[in-house]
Amino acid sequence: MNEKLWQLGAVEIASGIRARRFSCAEVMESVVQRIRKVNPQLNAIVTDLTDRALKEAAEADRRGPPPDSQEPLFGVPITVKVNIDQEGQATTNGLRALANLVAPADSPVVRNLRRAGAIIVGRTNTPEFSLRATTSNPLHGRTFNPWNPDASPGGSSGGAGAAAAAGLGAIHHGNDIGGSLRFPAFANGVVTIKPTQGRMAAFNPSAPTERWLLSHLTSVQGAIARCVADVRLATRVMSGADPRDPWWVPAPFEGEPLANPIRVAVTRNSHGYPMHSGIAKLIDVAAGYLSDAGYEVVEIEPPPITEPARGWFTVLLTELKASYGPSIEQMGSEEIRHIFDWYCQMGKLLDFQGYCTGLADKTRMMRAWNLFLERYPLVLTPFLMRPTYPWNYDAQGLEQTRDLFDAAIYSYGINYLALPAGVLPIGLVEGLPAGVQIVGRRFREDAILHAMTSVEERAGRLIPRLWEQ
Repeated sequence: MNEKLWQLGAVEIASGIRARRFSCAEVMESVVQRIRKVNPQLNAIVTDLTDRALKEAAEADRRGPPPDSQEPLFGVPITVKVNIDQEGQATTNGLRALANLVAPADSPVVRNLRRAGAIIVGRTNTPEFSLRATTSNPLHGRTFNPWNPDASPGGSSGGAGAAAAAGLGAIHHGNDIGGSLRFPAFANGVVTIKPTQGRMAAFNPSAPTERWLLSHLTSVQGAIARCVADVRLATRVMSGADPRDPWWVPAPFEGEPLANPIRVAVTRNSHGYPMHSGIAKLIDVAAGYLSDAGYEVVEIEPPPITEPARGWFTVLLTELKASYGPSIEQMGSEEIRHIFDWYCQMGKLLDFQGYCTGLADKTRMMRAWNLFLERYPLVLTPFLMRPTYPWNYDAQGLEQTRDLFDAAIYSYGINYLALPAGVLPIGLVEGLPAGVQIVGRRFREDAILHAMTSVEERAGRLIPRLWEQ
């Protein structure tokens, strides 16, 4: 039994430790053995903290679990992405220039995870500046997709996604400004939810300057795991208050019950992109599962996602060019400079008037979606309208980068709207994991997670197929 403890999820681990079916040390030893066996081939974890994790697990056993209401992640092995602060560790963001930028204190989500009893086994990889939909950089190297070494593990939280699929811990921190939680979930056959902006406190004590406005309004912290229950638990824990983030919102995690039957709008609109037939089929399958679970599934178009997607590629890109551009030129590799240039060619850089007007128009788009969600509290959409792409697809040229972003308008468009959205796997398309996205009202992650659970119960979990290979 103990040698298979690495396969358990966070909910199972926490309850098993409290029931004394196994110890923190036994869980950690199993996970550490798994990391040391598998990670050298995947390079998902790039800062190995397993020796310290073993000591922390032994100490946790000595003091024993606290009362049930406290430390809900007691003894649970987790990872943290290298672009947020963990005290005493380098916040590299995939850059050689930041290899020695040691964090003076924990970021809010790390603090909340530790307070909940989680034990960090390592820090996971990200591309340079966390600005690609794949995961490779000159400092830490390339992360491999555990399903296929030629496929991308997604990005920017590709290390987290690969670690989740491979069993290198139960919960894996990531973040998302354009899809960086959801791309890895899609590519690795695991589960995530991008929370509402303001749900989770965010702050890096090591940062020399504050983030710019729209980065605050589109970027979120979150968790990747192998099942919906673990994502729910991690999201609840990570959502704790922290006074260092004035954008944090004290919204209840469980909202008011929605009127039954809960209506789910379904869109298959590809907005001109040649959606892969296998992806379209997954939408049909997921809609059927939701209907079977008692949801009222309605074929109806939400407000166009093309408008917020264009907003992301104009207003946000203008801000990123001004804020990140000089650092990319100074510290980035030739590859990331080329890719960022292609982003700028695909978008439109605005003057000050255009930037301000674009921000105002963002409010109009959010209002339109909010009103739609009043009638249809959930929206089932494609996430990526093509199968998982080769690991270096975006580095091959402007057209490949354009294709990737054209296929992903339901990803970064949702960031621009600041809405929560979950991605979970349904099956394989061309031999690689693929899934769907469920969007919900602001601060109604709970409703999305309930719907995702209904789908997961019927679709089953994809990861056992990987482990059986």
